[in-house]
Amino acid sequence: MPLQLDINQDNRGYLQSHPWITFRLDVSKSPWTFWEQIGEARSKCRHLSKTPLSPHLARKMEQLYLAKGARATTAIEGNSLSEEQAVAAVEGTLELPQSQKYLQQELENIIQAISLIEGEIYSGSRFEINPDRLRDLNRMVLKDLEVPDHVAPGEFRTSSVVVGGAYRGAPASDCEYLVASMCEWLNGPDFRSEGEDHAKDFMLAVLKAVVAHVYIAWIHPFGDGNGRTARLVEFGILTAAGIPSVAAHLLSNHYNATRSRYYRELEYASKSGGDLGRFLSYAIEGLVGELQQQLNEVHGWIVEAAWTNYVHSIFSDAHTITARRQRDLVLALPAEHFMPRGRIPTLTPQLVEAYAGKQGKTITRDLNALTKLELIERRQKGIRARREIMLSLLPRVAPGIDPDRAAMFPAIS
Repeated sequence: MPLQLDINQDNRGYLQSHPWITFRLDVSKSPWTFWEQIGEARSKCRHLSKTPLSPHLARKMEQLYLAKGARATTAIEGNSLSEEQAVAAVEGTLELPQSQKYLQQELENIIQAISLIEGEIYSGSRFEINPDRLRDLNRMVLKDLEVPDHVAPGEFRTSSVVVGGAYRGAPASDCEYLVASMCEWLNGPDFRSEGEDHAKDFMLAVLKAVVAHVYIAWIHPFGDGNGRTARLVEFGILTAAGIPSVAAHLLSNHYNATRSRYYRELEYASKSGGDLGRFLSYAIEGLVGELQQQLNEVHGWIVEAAWTNYVHSIFSDAHTITARRQRDLVLALPAEHFMPRGRIPTLTPQLVEAYAGKQGKTITRDLNALTKLELIERRQKGIRARREIMLSLLPRVAPGIDPDRAAMFPAIS
């Protein structure tokens, strides 16, 4: 069914220069794969939202994906800071030379804006889409940054703007009108379901978020920071719809990872006369892929925690120094590759202390004991932990059917 809302547009210049800005969305011809992927994205978000993690891992995940999302939305615009630096910025420990302070400011502006959006939503307030909201977000995006004289942070532009040397934003005289019309459309019945249809709510939220992003890019209402503002709006819409905030960052990650295609799909959407089908499919496909990678990472953490608990259960009645040393050894060993025997005494501070003054025979006895318990695998090139034992604790499936399940246990090298 076409999603449509006619707006009294008057006789404005954008009708000739930007006829693809129609405030209409027709998804009636979208292929079945598009709807399948929206359903898959919803399923993965539901699984993610119901996956318990330890307080440490939950906090780690929030910080990691906030850093990833903030870095992605600035990297698209040319910010060169690394993911590790973004994590440091989230933690408040990033220190850069003066020549790179503007990069840090760009990143921290996005981190602060995201945190403000989350705080507002999780305190029970609505994430309103209106012209004042867009102005506030753009003001936060450009806070304390050097901008050209014609750019007024948080104010609609009064001059023409060309993006990427090719795309010209909508006429400046129409920007305020177009933003108001866009907000009226996004807040209207086209993106609002009646009753408690959670599947439809999810679908409409995703469509609304991506469409808002594209329309802000098309209108380009501000002198600078339009892309970052658009992605903040997208994040806010998704988070307000109940999508876990760690997942709401993923579209920005996808756009950044596929940057050339991102710009290509935006260009096609305008040159095709406003057909958003391809951009929506591109966005949803990327969201599903990013969600799967995120779930693989989460499941990996869960497996690691389960492995730790399993090893502790094996040594639950171990009260001797030897048993504790063997337990610490198996937990320190990697599962993905073989660790040379010679490195065992230095793997962790606990093992350095445990093997201090001990001879090689002690390590041999420990390895023999752990082999007998089937907790390790020994080969000529070294020793590894047999973490794949955790597979026996999962529901059985035919081998080779689920590649994502196999991703929980990386290939052994």
